[in-house]
Amino acid sequence: MDKNTVWAIGLSTVVIVGSLFIQTKFFPPQQQVQNLETTEEPVSSSEEVSTSKNVQVSTINSAIPEKAEEFVIETNKARITFTNVGGDIIGYELLGEKEKDIDRPFDNNGKEDYRGVEMADSISEKNRAFALSFGGYSEPIINDLFTAKRIDDYTIGFFRTFSALDESGNTREFTLAKTYSFIPDEYMFKLEVNVYGADGKEANLNVDGIGYTLRTSPQIGPHFDPKQNRYEYRRFMAYTNGKRKDSNLGNNQTREFEKAFSWTGIAGKYFEILAIPSSLDTVESLHYSTLVESGYANSQILLSRKSVSSNTTDTYYIYAGPRDEKNLVKYNASENNGWKLSGLRLNDSSASSWLAWIEIILKKVLELINKVVKNWGVSIIIMTIIIKAAMFPLSSKSSLSTLKMQELQPKMQALQKKYEGNQQKLQEEMAKLYKESGYNPASGCAPMILQMIIILALYQLFNNYFEFRGAVFIPGWISDLSLGDSVLQFKNTVPLLGWNHLRILPFVYVITQIVSSFIMQKTTPQAQSSQQQQQMKMMMYGLPAIFFFMFYDAPSGLLIYWTVSNVFQMIQQIIINRMLAQKKAEMKLVKSATKKR
Repeated sequence: MDKNTVWAIGLSTVVIVGSLFIQTKFFPPQQQVQNLETTEEPVSSSEEVSTSKNVQVSTINSAIPEKAEEFVIETNKARITFTNVGGDIIGYELLGEKEKDIDRPFDNNGKEDYRGVEMADSISEKNRAFALSFGGYSEPIINDLFTAKRIDDYTIGFFRTFSALDESGNTREFTLAKTYSFIPDEYMFKLEVNVYGADGKEANLNVDGIGYTLRTSPQIGPHFDPKQNRYEYRRFMAYTNGKRKDSNLGNNQTREFEKAFSWTGIAGKYFEILAIPSSLDTVESLHYSTLVESGYANSQILLSRKSVSSNTTDTYYIYAGPRDEKNLVKYNASENNGWKLSGLRLNDSSASSWLAWIEIILKKVLELINKVVKNWGVSIIIMTIIIKAAMFPLSSKSSLSTLKMQELQPKMQALQKKYEGNQQKLQEEMAKLYKESGYNPASGCAPMILQMIIILALYQLFNNYFEFRGAVFIPGWISDLSLGDSVLQFKNTVPLLGWNHLRILPFVYVITQIVSSFIMQKTTPQAQSSQQQQQMKMMMYGLPAIFFFMFYDAPSGLLIYWTVSNVFQMIQQIIINRMLAQKKAEMKLVKSATKKR
């Protein structure tokens, strides 16, 4: 590697690291706080406070508690903590899915401390899970004390009486009730919102054409740093017209989803919350929000209900759990779930890309392999080898097509010179040349496109597959395929880079990438100028160096796939190089014999 190439790699590294430092230090994402008027403390039963425009808290309910209380329901899947402030959820811990506790990373013995993944994260007085607000999505949540009632071990209700002005300007009282129902072995629960009038009158709740707005959790787990963890994300989705429609929002934004939908939700890499209204006719609007009122981040669904003019009960089914096929597909058939729901197609939310159908096939193959070897890391290696071997004919065909193109290059250049300025005649002569030589220009492109599609599907699979969470490949080194490998944890984070572990896989990956590129270049025509040679060296050495920094914290399952793919690519390329050498010798003999004749 000459001096210019070394300088190019060094400067590229400095630019990448410098830009990361400048962005983090001087241009952090803005965390604007939305100015919403709301009570900081829950009001007592003796006060009458305007909650939202013409909706007022009633003082007639003597059963209202005097202080905030918490209630817990525990199923086989989750531990749910409620508050009587608004009748909302303030904790939703998945019992079977563990993550390191952000607030308490180590226990009293200095060992890493884990707790269940929290699906009701970033809770505050201004934003709680499944809180209601009177009126539209921008109105503050109800911060008043509700009366709580434990109906059974898996059902709890909250209610309070309010008053509102009807169209005639008369005060009309109504009771707002929220009832949560759970099934022990399911991630799906039911939320019923009841609005019914007092003294035999019909309920009336109308704030600028909206009755109330229901919101999902402010954030779902696992807890992550949006600025550092590039392999975690939050994605909004809705199921409309038989297809899933994804949306992404920047920081501190709100956007309305204007199409009809059957379910909506917010998904991370491994977990999601989905909301399914039982009656879509009552839904006025759907908004996605990343507005940070408090807490570290926000990704929230806001469902606004049409105005209420009579006693009503609205039912919402909420899925809060793993984003995996086996737990979601059960809601396609009523006999497979306790709620007797069917045809929801919630499993469409588990696919991570538009290549979902290929992903599903590859996932089935991976699961079959793992049933035999019973180690997900070994399964990744075996599947990578199988896929690379299956694509070898395509790779060799593409390389032979390139060789044929090189042979025709002099004749093509001659035609281009001869028919310069006459594009139609040039195309006719080119087509004639291809036909006489038996060469199809698309024969080299089609295999490459097919390979790229499969590679993209494999990337999505290995980067997002739920079963990799906590899966151990090599104890003490690769203990979780969904995270980076680790041989040493630093006491302090590396400045600028934000690294806190010494990892081996990124080094192995970069070495195999460089060697694979070196072997690959032997089949590439020699560059004609020094500038082209420098560009090729930059591609060979510079890109792997850039990838090293980009993929240092990548999931180890993904890096295992890339590394094994590079190693197998080397072997394939050596075989292809020999095939090409043999083909060149044959072509040379044919050319010599043709000249003699």
